[in-house]
Amino acid sequence: MKDPVASAQAPVGSPPAMKIYTRKGDDGTTGLLFGGRVAKDSAVIEANGAVDEAQAALGTVRAEVEKGSELDGILVGLARDLYVLMAELATAPPNRRKLKPGITLVTDEMVAALEGRIDELSGRFPPITDFVIPGQDHVSAALDVARTAVRRAERASLGAAPEGSLVVGYLNRLSDLLWTMARWQEHGESLLSRQAGPGVDADRQR
Repeated sequence: MKDPVASAQAPVGSPPAMKIYTRKGDDGTTGLLFGGRVAKDSAVIEANGAVDEAQAALGTVRAEVEKGSELDGILVGLARDLYVLMAELATAPPNRRKLKPGITLVTDEMVAALEGRIDELSGRFPPITDFVIPGQDHVSAALDVARTAVRRAERASLGAAPEGSLVVGYLNRLSDLLWTMARWQEHGESLLSRQAGPGVDADRQR
């Protein structure tokens, strides 16, 4: 007998829905792109998981901004880039020849695009002369949290990305970009670490 719920959800003629679970990972391993399996606690999967967390953190920022805005567009592009990183990290060295630049392989152009974005956004707020205290608003605070997630992914990728990979370099620039984006979203109202703010005794800051 057909499942009435499944029948109601699937349009006539549509392909069968992909199951979320496969049970293949119950042995503590997970599959790689282009084949092969590794332990779920391997360096490669730890790095991939950290990038996954960073991507989710970008989604948290997106939830705070207007859809279709400039910031939303930037975040969507970055989230798509992180899928490229995860694909590259999830590929065994013998299969790297199968990677496609910009689709499953991080490129110089992707890193350069981040640098260009940093330079452009840096001109939209006054120069920052000290460490910044996060939390001026929801968006900038969420961007700072995402930045720390990217830093963690960068550290995890150091032992996972093969020689010649640009994954680490991309993550390094991405964390710089997220810091820049957070300051941009503070609209010149960043609170510096040695700057008096509401409820702060200015004499104790010296």
